[in-house]
Amino acid sequence: MRSKIFIFTLGIGMMMMGLGVINYLTAGSAVAPAWNEAAVVSQEDVDHVVGTAVKIADEKGNVISQVCRGVVAGDEIINSEGNHYRITRVDKDKAFAKSLGVDKDFLAWNDFLTDDRLAMAAATRKQGTVGVYHTHTDEAYVPTDGTESVPFKGGIYDVGKTLVQRLREKNGTEVAYDKTPHDPHDNAAYQRSRRTAMNLLKQNPMALIDVHRDGIPDPDYYRANVSNEDVSKLRIVVGRQNPNMQANLDFARKMMAYANKVHPKIVKEIFMAKGNYNQDLMPTAILIEAGTHTNTKEEAERGVALFADAVPAVLGIQGGPTAPTGQGPTVTPGGGATGSGAWKAVGWIVGLSLLLGGGFMLMSSGSLKGLREGLAGFGKEFTNYLGPIKKRLVRKPLPGKGRAGKKSTEEANQAAIDHRNDVTED
Repeated sequence: MRSKIFIFTLGIGMMMMGLGVINYLTAGSAVAPAWNEAAVVSQEDVDHVVGTAVKIADEKGNVISQVCRGVVAGDEIINSEGNHYRITRVDKDKAFAKSLGVDKDFLAWNDFLTDDRLAMAAATRKQGTVGVYHTHTDEAYVPTDGTESVPFKGGIYDVGKTLVQRLREKNGTEVAYDKTPHDPHDNAAYQRSRRTAMNLLKQNPMALIDVHRDGIPDPDYYRANVSNEDVSKLRIVVGRQNPNMQANLDFARKMMAYANKVHPKIVKEIFMAKGNYNQDLMPTAILIEAGTHTNTKEEAERGVALFADAVPAVLGIQGGPTAPTGQGPTVTPGGGATGSGAWKAVGWIVGLSLLLGGGFMLMSSGSLKGLREGLAGFGKEFTNYLGPIKKRLVRKPLPGKGRAGKKSTEEANQAAIDHRNDVTED
């Protein structure tokens, strides 16, 4: 009876696991977050805690960057001059970076985007859509909003609205702007915003832009006068833990190069951080930080407006420059991560195997005798299948040897033992 209950329970468990796998593949995979071991290890260390700052210094002790996020060894920075750094050590609120020299790919784009080619940017127009959304929808600007966080309706929405209006009105770009809130401001926010990003992908955008603001206390780190406007500069963030990382980085390089040609140094740097940020969804997905919470919202709005002037040209929507063959890195808008099809097929096989196996166990649990007979029959068939192989593996006895041969072998072994004993006694 206990065996019967065990088989029945095992069958139910296998069927539930199989259904779970199949349900994940058919319904949940579209919005499933990419693997992020940091979120599993610690749910307390939120990626972006306002008011905190990690200062990053080079080998000479010069502060090259400040960030309000978890910084780890391996993170990298490319600044507006093209200098490339890799963080080697982090000590609480200080990080130390090693110079990797100049980033050749960024300089290639910077050299390629000459004044002549910029003048050709409006020569032709192409149809294309840009997707815009916010993962941290509570982010706000203290001097303007009175606080750094307004749940579900932070000032970051106004910054996003300005970016969208500039793209639409001045540059004639189609924009899909999703205002879905994703509060609270925790590590799971990117899992919630992934569904929003997936909905935007249904409109086949040429790029996805997740609009944020930084949280370092120093407003002067971003504050500047660019193109005769008082603005807060921007940072582009690229997640290192996704299969599109290199494509996302190439897109970010081109964006910074072009934006800084049109509006000098409007983009401070590209920060390659540990994380995914849903950028595995397409190779032209980026995260931008428009100033920090101690900047005014108006400064941030003017900053993203200038940044918007570069977006359509880089994507080719407004006839932006395209590198001739052999010149500059290439970025292909659209598409997603590759290689997922094979894993999905494996998932289907596992799910169906568990489902069918569980069903078999359930049916068999009604008759233990039938289960035993079925397993015995399967074992017999399996043994018959292996029979030819076993025959080839079993060593055939030498001619003339059977039981007599076995007896002779035993006698020889006994003689060897007697000889060993004699030698030992001597």
